[in-house]
Amino acid sequence: MNFRDTLNIGKNGHLQIGGVDCVDLAKKYSTPLFVMDEAYIRAVARAFKNTVETTYGYGGVAYASKAFSCKAIYQVMKEEDMNIDVVSAGEIYTAICSGFDISRAYFHGNNKLVSELEFAISHDIGHIVVDNLEEVDLIDMIAAKNHVVQKVLIRTNPGVEAHTHSFIQTAKIDSKFGFSIKNGDAKQVIDKILTKQNVEFEGVHCHIGSQIFDKSAFALAVDVMTDFIAQLAKENIKVAVLNMGGGFGVHYSGDDPKFDIAQYCDYVATLTFKLNECIKSKGIDKPYLMIEPGRSIVGEAGITLYSVGAIKEIKGIKKYLSIDGGMTDNIRPALYDAQYDAIIANKADQKGEEVVTIAGKCCESGDIIVKDICLPKAERGDIVAVFTTGAYCYSMASNYNRNTIPPVVFVKDGKSAYAVKPQNFEDIVRNDVEVKYE
Repeated sequence: MNFRDTLNIGKNGHLQIGGVDCVDLAKKYSTPLFVMDEAYIRAVARAFKNTVETTYGYGGVAYASKAFSCKAIYQVMKEEDMNIDVVSAGEIYTAICSGFDISRAYFHGNNKLVSELEFAISHDIGHIVVDNLEEVDLIDMIAAKNHVVQKVLIRTNPGVEAHTHSFIQTAKIDSKFGFSIKNGDAKQVIDKILTKQNVEFEGVHCHIGSQIFDKSAFALAVDVMTDFIAQLAKENIKVAVLNMGGGFGVHYSGDDPKFDIAQYCDYVATLTFKLNECIKSKGIDKPYLMIEPGRSIVGEAGITLYSVGAIKEIKGIKKYLSIDGGMTDNIRPALYDAQYDAIIANKADQKGEEVVTIAGKCCESGDIIVKDICLPKAERGDIVAVFTTGAYCYSMASNYNRNTIPPVVFVKDGKSAYAVKPQNFEDIVRNDVEVKYE
């Protein structure tokens, strides 16, 4: 765990987040429960923005909302003067409902539906990030119907391979995302955009992967992208915006670096220093820089609280602590073999004395949240806190086994409040109907 001012162990030995006792949170809201540290989210967002402003001076930060999307998080981003990146009409709709100015959104996706493009353009989406050739025709047609000229970036594939899990590595030439710079696909789509009356080419985008700690990968990507910008400039094609995506790694467990906010900003500084250098050495115009962090803003801000239920010991083999959640609220261990750290929140000041595996309640043998972790001796009713669950846990949650999706609570300055209310059984069956053939 990566403790901080707003995530620590209180004098009573209990875990605290946002100044609130986690045991009290479990009593008030029940478990499983997603808890988000609002002050930390705001602090990271501000730090990223400040780093772009002080080290580059011409750019912005877009929160990658696929990491965690609800009205409350968009309200926070609005108040922090952030842009957002969205990947579906559902995220666009949620942002609009929160009062967010959707003209500050970047719309991504390798297969945006026609209905999604129509919804986005009719609601004045700021930028669409083109990810396939056919999409150019669709955007042009829909924009013409809406009597607008739609600004676009193209998602490029720079061929930079970051050292990350192969399932979430996105910058290889063989990828469902983006246009390869190396084989000429990226230039081809730009040429097509330039023939359209209702599509305006604004710039280029890349994203080299997720959960990246090797900062040199970002510097290399900047070098490749500015080479491409210089190539385009020779043909009098102006790149006004350079969007370098996100992918900054966070601490989950084990040997993952334990960065503070200032150290996380080193990711951004690596980009900006390299970009400043490339602009000067290659003689290109200074583009507006956009970055799109998601996980690094909300990942460590979130924890999940569970109650311990059944405890099963297979003598000489393993001891299982079963919790009242599992893969329905955190699919990542089953999907990516993701690793997490955890403690017993009501025994946070006690030393570990037994190695256990934290198992979910779903009818799947792969429903394991944390394998072989040393914890204090656990009992039924103890509160387990799993760290760094703010990103891709609530957003990927499901009703598998007809379990309800846990609520989300925001905490700040010793207070707590719902950001997403709990589901009930009626929510689960709401869209079920009796089948009647006619």
